[in-house]
Amino acid sequence: MLDYGQFCPISKAMEVLGERWTMLIVRELLMGSSRFSQLQRGLSKISPTVLNTRLDMLRKHGLIIKKRIPEQRGSEYYLTEAGRELFPIVFQIGEWGMRWARGQMTDEELDVELLMTDIQRKVNPEKLPDGQTVVHFIFTDLNDYGKWWLKVHGKDVDLCIDSPGSDVDVHISSDLRTMTEVWMGDLSIKQARDEGRLKVVGPSAYLRDIKSWLGLSAFADMPIGETAQSVN
Repeated sequence: MLDYGQFCPISKAMEVLGERWTMLIVRELLMGSSRFSQLQRGLSKISPTVLNTRLDMLRKHGLIIKKRIPEQRGSEYYLTEAGRELFPIVFQIGEWGMRWARGQMTDEELDVELLMTDIQRKVNPEKLPDGQTVVHFIFTDLNDYGKWWLKVHGKDVDLCIDSPGSDVDVHISSDLRTMTEVWMGDLSIKQARDEGRLKVVGPSAYLRDIKSWLGLSAFADMPIGETAQSVN
């Protein structure tokens, strides 16, 4: 555990939040993840041991509570008032990171599990036709986790790595870098399609305004500062 030995509230906050992965776990909880498997999907490079350790630390500090899932095996994690108050802080860190710390994405930073989890969170069912919608994502450069399905019915949005067995309404195909650049707002959907880097196939009712239902990252419209640009 970190111990700065200072009374300053910033140092005390960092003693709780400054360990590696902790703020990203908080990010996932704030975005709606509650189960261990969901947290792992959004943090694909974290080990189960470290995740367990960080969750225990957050629980001991009163930021989360752990509850058994009724009539099932396993537990879920929920933010307390103290944890929920971190939302504007985490969002502002993301804005700052997008503006000042984010340069050109390296191949090591491309993470299909985080990308698809983020896309699942941002889908807007109200902009889709009534009834069930199934969107099939194909990443042409991936052997593992190269195919994903989003199944939208009402307000429920399920993310699958195996076919749900339903008819597909929209097929979206690209390499991982292109889809990530589109998601982060670095590349427009139109430009990606015009350049042949992104292919979207489906009825016109879905394709007329893809961005309205697919959405983009919460930080996609954040301009990059001059310092970050100079690093590229």
